Amino acid sequence: MSLEQRTQRLREAGYKLTHARLTVLQVLEQQHEHLTSTQVIDAVAAIDPSIGRASVFRTLDLLTELTLIRPTYIDGSATPVYVLLPNGHHHHIVCTGCNRVIEFDDCGLAELEQRLETQYQVKLTGHLLEFYGRCSLCVLKAENTA
Repeated sequence: MSLEQRTQRLREAGYKLTHARLTVLQVLEQQHEHLTSTQVIDAVAAIDPSIGRASVFRTLDLLTELTLIRPTYIDGSATPVYVLLPNGHHHHIVCTGCNRVIEFDDCGLAELEQRLETQYQVKLTGHLLEFYGRCSLCVLKAENTA
């Protein structure tokens, strides 16, 4: 999903394309990584110091509500990191040994989504899938120390 498609989604939902909203989206698009709210605030301030923290938090909440982004809790942290949801979904494998995050695209959940929509009479707009386990390096380390 492009920046233009995301801004179109805001318009279609009846929201104005404010400078703060566009700047937060720009930061999320350009960073190509998962960002905490503090990192988003800092990056937004570097672009335009007049955009306040409250505007950034309101924008993150709105983008979450519209399923353009999702907060996720990597490394067992109580502080979420925000991830863009390209095409409405995002996937991780998180190593519980070294906290390495592996991203992947094909989750194979299309049939499950359709079944859930029918069963619960909802229209799903996205999902976040995380698996936890040990990466090959951590498995190898554990075998060598045993």
